[in-house]
Amino acid sequence: MSNENEPLLGRQHETNTLWSSFKVTMTSSYINYFLIFVPIAIVYSMLDASPTVVFTLNFIAIIPLAKLLGFATEEIALRSGSTIGALLNATFGNAVELILGIIALKEGLIRVVQASVLGSILSNLLLVLGFCFFFGGITRTEQKFNVTAAQTSCSLLALTTLSLLIPAAFIASTPNEDTAETILELSRGVSIVLLIVYLLSLFFQLKTHNFLYEDEVDETETPSTTLLFSTLTLLVVAIIVSIHAEYLVGAIEGVVQKWGINETFVGLILLPIVGNAAEHVSAVTFALKDKMNLCIGIAVSSSLQIGLLVTPVLVLTGWAIQQPMSLFFEDFETVILFASVLIVNYLIGDGRSNWLEGVLLLSSYVIIAMALYLYP
Repeated sequence: MSNENEPLLGRQHETNTLWSSFKVTMTSSYINYFLIFVPIAIVYSMLDASPTVVFTLNFIAIIPLAKLLGFATEEIALRSGSTIGALLNATFGNAVELILGIIALKEGLIRVVQASVLGSILSNLLLVLGFCFFFGGITRTEQKFNVTAAQTSCSLLALTTLSLLIPAAFIASTPNEDTAETILELSRGVSIVLLIVYLLSLFFQLKTHNFLYEDEVDETETPSTTLLFSTLTLLVVAIIVSIHAEYLVGAIEGVVQKWGINETFVGLILLPIVGNAAEHVSAVTFALKDKMNLCIGIAVSSSLQIGLLVTPVLVLTGWAIQQPMSLFFEDFETVILFASVLIVNYLIGDGRSNWLEGVLLLSSYVIIAMALYLYP
């Protein structure tokens, strides 16, 4: 029987202190030795080193930070449940995306914003989920997760896809009309609807049907850090990652000029991989531990936040600062998103995953990447 005096976020472990939490976090993985690259990367970036050097150092620096983000998420999940843990991980990751998006909007870089938004959804659905299914399934015949929760998330992703299909179909059916202002009005109205749906989905996920999203509790696992320290770690690491991500974004243009890669490929493939590296590592780590509800929660919840929260907020922000940000994406990009949501929906429909399904998702991402690389 539950105790009325028990804390809402789980039992507190009095033996853990801030200092012990710090020591446990720093010694949690050998990857943390790479944290030395964090100050080195920042210094070289401020000294205007060559784009290749800046890109390489910042990319290496993000790897241990991503590991810390995953460790802090798991600690919070042990106290508050995998639902809140996954939601916090996705939220801190996408906060960076939202901030960079607003900055780009102010500069009038609307196509860059649209490409990064769509690229983030694709990388989470195909790349992250693909790696989770593949690495998690290598040592197991299959892994199981709650099919109802997964399909509910995919239904919400289908709504996101619909919100992009409608403006594209609207323009395609009125080729001889000047629909720019009409599309903006439609996008702003749809954005408000999407925000309402997102808030209702949070209520569904955290209140009325939270049992669908929780992993089975492992009684042998107990938190080794305090809740305050884990939350502060999430916040601080997210801020540091955003700094490195900004340096990476600035260096990529100089790097790709040497490689001769088009901007569409950079916006839809390279930037999302770099920007979401923290979430990628966290999700794969949980898949290796067979915590599939938490793993899918991070990958799919992140895509949902981008589609139902970040994108509508960017549209409404563009409205406020007089920038014509809309939900009309290029037809090619909209079709790619539709096909991606469709294949993910098929693969998670049975509530089971294996390494071959991971290969299918990764293959889909590679095919899309090749198409975007050759896109004129």
